[in-house]
Amino acid sequence: MSTLRNLLRFLPAILLAGTASTLHAQQELMMSQYMFNGLFINPAYAGSHPFASATALHRSQWVGMEGAPRTNLLGIDGPVWDRKMGVGFTFSHDQIGVSRDMEMAAHYAYRIRTGANGHLAFGLKAGLSMYSAKLGDLVYWDAQDPLYQANISNAPVGKFGFGMYWNNERSFVGISVPTIAAADRQLTPDLATAPDHYFTQHYYINAGHVFELNADFDLKPSVLVKYQQQAPPEADLNLNVLFKDRFWIGAGYRTGDAFVGMVEFQINHLFRAGYAYDMNTSGLRHYNGGSHEVMLGIDLGREPISIKNPRYF
Repeated sequence: MSTLRNLLRFLPAILLAGTASTLHAQQELMMSQYMFNGLFINPAYAGSHPFASATALHRSQWVGMEGAPRTNLLGIDGPVWDRKMGVGFTFSHDQIGVSRDMEMAAHYAYRIRTGANGHLAFGLKAGLSMYSAKLGDLVYWDAQDPLYQANISNAPVGKFGFGMYWNNERSFVGISVPTIAAADRQLTPDLATAPDHYFTQHYYINAGHVFELNADFDLKPSVLVKYQQQAPPEADLNLNVLFKDRFWIGAGYRTGDAFVGMVEFQINHLFRAGYAYDMNTSGLRHYNGGSHEVMLGIDLGREPISIKNPRYF
């Protein structure tokens, strides 16, 4: 699904013209370190920790390919009203080929206690995306087509999303639709063959659990399943090992797309840093040097003693 997303968005003019109703790219964000940054895929994740948390992430995909995707993310969230609610804010800038998508979004979650340690949260997302495409930079055959004559510059698109998230100290399960509705009519041409909306609904289901192996090692398998109606389902399968409550190392496989290696280090009770590398398994592997992803996080208000109780997700 991620391969389809990026290949098609190299040709935004084709998408905008709607030459085939099945040509829908995946417009949602791509990242490999999703298990430590749940707010970017599920608004119900907001406030799931007893402290405020901020994350900055940069992803360079398909290094060495002209027009390859570049993504920058910034997110912050925290609990309010005695942890019964959570609020958050995200900013993203996604650059793919001649297209740019800059989004600012607010997130809200209402949390319900389930059992002694569990919480079930219902989340909402409301955001504004500014979409641009330099169609004049494209090389095309039909120079008379008016669809290719004008660039799109900062077209505003309202977006709304929904999610549910359950977690306790060692387990989590989430389901979300990051863009359940989008006010994107100005990006959709008035053609009989054009789709009703440029931005389409993507469904995410993710889950994970931490197993304590001994005093030094913990094992965390996790999965993220992504579905979009016009593309085959895709799954991220990950296995991470935590050593001495400070150092994560893991590997994953994104079906039909890439193998992933990742590390994360809890520097102190405030800062954590992570890195992931994707190696393509599709035919694209012959044309790029893989994908790099770096992440820096800060946990605001976290007590120094709490580092002995590690952040699992």
